[in-house]
Amino acid sequence: MGVSGSGKSTVGAAVAQRLRVPFADADDLHPPANIAKMTAGHALDDHDRGPWLEAIGEWLAAHPGGAVMSCSALKRAYRDQLRHHAAGVAFLHLEGSREVIGRRQASRPGHFMPASLLTSQFETLEPLQPDEHGLVIDVDQSVDAIVEEYVRTTQHPATEEKN
Repeated sequence: MGVSGSGKSTVGAAVAQRLRVPFADADDLHPPANIAKMTAGHALDDHDRGPWLEAIGEWLAAHPGGAVMSCSALKRAYRDQLRHHAAGVAFLHLEGSREVIGRRQASRPGHFMPASLLTSQFETLEPLQPDEHGLVIDVDQSVDAIVEEYVRTTQHPATEEKN
């Protein structure tokens, strides 16, 4: 989880590969209306996100043996909606400063989420709370370092069975 440009897709794919579990990018589950709205520079509201979060939760529930989904999950209510479908879901919050994230966004031209919406993402972001299962990792390091820290500090029954 994290704001646009935090590396969710890149890190998520790397974590999934390391854990040998399926990966999906929540951006691929957005309905065309959401993509059009963001492309036009308008932030999504809770009404826009509702069906999208349901689709993500259903995907997570369909993978009870473990999977990785990159998803902004910016608000506690959104994460609660995902937990409704997949009670054991753990969140990896990729955290970074506006400057670091802004540089990352500038290096990915053509993405449907324009850099102009970064401020609204930071305004919407509700960090993980102590009672939420998850980990916060600073994104201002290599993908390999992030994956290593995540794997080292969390337990993964799916990979323990495969090793």
